[in-house]
Amino acid sequence: MDRVKSSMQQVPNPIPKVLSRRTGGANSLEAEKENFERSQAVSINKAINTQEVAVKEKHARTCILGTHHEKGAHTFWLAVNRLPLSSNAVLCWKFCHVFHKLLRDGHPSVIKDSMRHKADLNDMSRMWGHLSEGYGKLCSIYLKLLITKMEFHIKNPRFPGNLQMSNRQLDEAGENDVNNFFQLTVEMFDYLECELNLFLGVFSSLDMSRSVSVTAAGQCRLAPLIQVILDSSHLYDYTVKLLFKLHSCLPADTLQGHRDRFQEQFKKLKSLFYRSSNLQYFKRLIQIPQLPENPPNFLRASALSEHISPVVVIPVESSSPESEHVVETEDLVDTDIPPLPSVVDSKFDDFFGTSAATDPFNFSQNGMRKDEKDRLIEQLTAELQALKEELESFRLESGRLCQALRGRVNELEAELAEQTHLKQQALGESEFLRVELDDLRRVKEDTEKEQRSLSEIERKAQANEQRYTKLKEKYTELVQSHADLLRKNAEVTRQMTVARAAQDEVENVKKEMQDKLKAVQDSTSQQEKAQLEQLQALQAELMSSRTELETLKSAVTSSQQSSEQLNTQLSALEAEKAGLLETVSQKEAELAGLGVELERVQSSLTTERESGVKAAEALQNQLNEKESREQALESELVSLRWAALRAALEEGGRIVQDSLNQLEDPAHISCTSSADYLVSRCQVALECVERLQSARDGFVSDNTDVSGLVRAVTQFAHLVGDVIVQGSATSHMVPVEQADALADNVKACGAEAMALLCQLKEQKSMGTADCSRLTSALDTVMALGEKLRPRGLELQQGELGDLVEQEMSATSAAVESAAARIEEMLNKSRAVDTGIKMEVNERILASCTDLMQAIKVLVLSSKDLQRDIVESGRGAASMKEFYAKNSRWTEGLISASKAVGWGATMLVDAADQVVQGKGKFEELMVCSHEIAASTAQLVAASKVKADKGSTNLSRLQQASKGVTQATAGVVASTKSGKSQIEDTETMDFSAMTLTQIKRQEMDAQVLVLELETRLQKERERLGELRKKHYKLAGVAEGWGGEDEGTG
Repeated sequence: MDRVKSSMQQVPNPIPKVLSRRTGGANSLEAEKENFERSQAVSINKAINTQEVAVKEKHARTCILGTHHEKGAHTFWLAVNRLPLSSNAVLCWKFCHVFHKLLRDGHPSVIKDSMRHKADLNDMSRMWGHLSEGYGKLCSIYLKLLITKMEFHIKNPRFPGNLQMSNRQLDEAGENDVNNFFQLTVEMFDYLECELNLFLGVFSSLDMSRSVSVTAAGQCRLAPLIQVILDSSHLYDYTVKLLFKLHSCLPADTLQGHRDRFQEQFKKLKSLFYRSSNLQYFKRLIQIPQLPENPPNFLRASALSEHISPVVVIPVESSSPESEHVVETEDLVDTDIPPLPSVVDSKFDDFFGTSAATDPFNFSQNGMRKDEKDRLIEQLTAELQALKEELESFRLESGRLCQALRGRVNELEAELAEQTHLKQQALGESEFLRVELDDLRRVKEDTEKEQRSLSEIERKAQANEQRYTKLKEKYTELVQSHADLLRKNAEVTRQMTVARAAQDEVENVKKEMQDKLKAVQDSTSQQEKAQLEQLQALQAELMSSRTELETLKSAVTSSQQSSEQLNTQLSALEAEKAGLLETVSQKEAELAGLGVELERVQSSLTTERESGVKAAEALQNQLNEKESREQALESELVSLRWAALRAALEEGGRIVQDSLNQLEDPAHISCTSSADYLVSRCQVALECVERLQSARDGFVSDNTDVSGLVRAVTQFAHLVGDVIVQGSATSHMVPVEQADALADNVKACGAEAMALLCQLKEQKSMGTADCSRLTSALDTVMALGEKLRPRGLELQQGELGDLVEQEMSATSAAVESAAARIEEMLNKSRAVDTGIKMEVNERILASCTDLMQAIKVLVLSSKDLQRDIVESGRGAASMKEFYAKNSRWTEGLISASKAVGWGATMLVDAADQVVQGKGKFEELMVCSHEIAASTAQLVAASKVKADKGSTNLSRLQQASKGVTQATAGVVASTKSGKSQIEDTETMDFSAMTLTQIKRQEMDAQVLVLELETRLQKERERLGELRKKHYKLAGVAEGWGGEDEGTG
């Protein structure tokens, strides 16, 4: 491919000349269009190429002017669609840069013309998103930004591509509608978020510890950020103004989310602007504004006057990197043969002149003699001969050039054939990638199915939770209704008391009325008797009067003188009689009135008695009804309590059974846990069992409150299930016998828990349910967990301190032993090997010796530094007490020392195998890298408590650098020796036929694919092994506890 590119740059493209000759007869418009498309294609290809350098401004400017010339981006997309953007990340990155410039500064129709390619850009973004580093990840982020920019301008056509608007235009964009302003602010937040993601992606991909901005590769990545800075400054300004406008129309609580999102983006943008302003590359191209120290306070309307719009200034420089002289390919080679007649004419003019008036053959005018004519003829003949020789040399030169061009054409044809072959290989690779893509899609479908099943499980769990919540709410309602019924019962009782009091009062009134009636009857009878006596007395008087009258009448006759007196007495008696009769009639009327009153009182008393009896009967019926309803509700409440308790027990049983089922799930084999966590879970479960037993006893004594028992059952089920799962996960990390014992005890614990829950379901067996067997099972599991805890956690103070010294001494001894073995192997190699093999072995063993010496210096420096740390940090305590107090740090030192000694031993073994010709060079390189990692761990463990100004720390860092250099020397000598040995094995294909070579080529391609597949699998296996090693090391060293103090 490089030869093809170089040949394309060396030889000018003859196609434009042919096209110009063919279209010589076309009209001027077609010629102008063809010249425009050709110039645009050249500029696009020069701007978007595979070289990792920044896009030149003049090429991008030509593309921008082209969009304004044709009022769209049709020609740009025609040229871009021919580029392999999906196969080269640098090419795609530079396309994104040029396309961003067109969207900002190109014709407004560029956005509309580019929307039809949105689906392709989306697919390309997803494709590059599968890469986790390099230009691939950056291309995915950049494409998402460009898609977001196009969608923003389509939704908001008032915004130009460069986002430059006045305040009046910004108000018109929202159409004075607060809803539009609210939505516009959200879209600007999304837009700015994409800009910040690209900013962060570019900075995270660069090594900021070096001056990356002055390298071509660094400038290639940093160049697009100029467009991002221009967009971000405008978006920040518009967002601030829109938020102030929204706060003037809406309450502050409604815009809390907007303020939080603005605060987050403000911090990121301020940091990125500051980091960009310190880069040398940006200082000469753009003046980046600095944001204020604190974000604006939108809750204070006057803060808008304090806001200063950030202005990005692009200085106009007299010379720029793009203004350098560029040698075009058309200036390198010119295949046109120079016109010979012009040369001949110039020579002829030099001798004879250009005017016909000075014709030398006009002898009549100059009067030359014959000898002068002969001399002139000879001179002309010689000159003619020289011209012929020069013409012949021109012809030979043109023939040589034609021959060179023919050879070049043949080379290009051969390279074209090679390109055809490469194309076929690319087609095969694309087919392979298509198969891999299908596999990935199938994996994605399987993942989606698993996600759907997971969501179904979560939905069921949520439904169970909702059902439990509903039961809880129903129970709460029943308790509330029970309380209401109790209150109503008290009210009814109070009403009955009032009714009974009213009835008693009615009885009292009745008795009083009866007493009054009897008194009235008695008084009436007495009055009647008195009146009868008076009447009888009056009648007796009347009779006596009549007798006297008769006596008087008889006396009248006898005495005439007393007749007048008798008449007077008689009239008086008659008057008295009339008075007495009137009195009797009055008494009779009063007696009749009293009789009527007596009848009325009796009828009212009868009515009141009947109404009182009816009210008493109604109140008694209501009381009976309330009592029956209360009994029914009480029975229903009891049944609901038991139903809720049974539901909780059944759900707890399902939780425990699900935990037991997980033990048989193959996917659970990859789950691991630590013995410390298992012991802590067992302790919590034992406490929960005690709470469950207490809640059970309370419910048996008083079954009106079931909430405590339900809570205890729920917590009990979850904790026992957690113990089962954690116990099984812990068994995956211990030896087989202990794992089997732990798994069996965990299952027994689950069985006891299920039995206890079944006993609690029945009312008869609830009181006799025994938790002792479950408690003993949990104690057994906790005892096994205690046995499986790492030994390092149980070391005494003296043992831990002694172990540090022992491990450091053992590491030093291992390094000394390794150095001695290397020296011994070097002597043996010199005695046995010769030639290249002896040279390679000597170089490898010498580098290994240097590495051992560097490790030895590192270990000694680490000892000195640890001694300083202990002396400065122990205070009045002893060294062993200091190590015991900082046990985590001490265990880190022990682990690092073990790793260094083990790495030195493995390096010597690998070197011995390589020298004997039985081992692999790769093993030696891996051991070197492992030693470098182990020494780095030892340095880190030593530095964590050291004083920054300590001289021993400086010595340790220098020793660490020496180990790194020595490790690099081992790797370099190993690679060099491997290449020397492999160079001796030459490949001879001279005796093979074309068919054999083709077969060998196919076999080699198959082997390459197999090795790539195997390499991928081995890398995945290496990752899993590292994860497993990390987990096992964490368990062995007791990681996961709380951080210790620095002492």
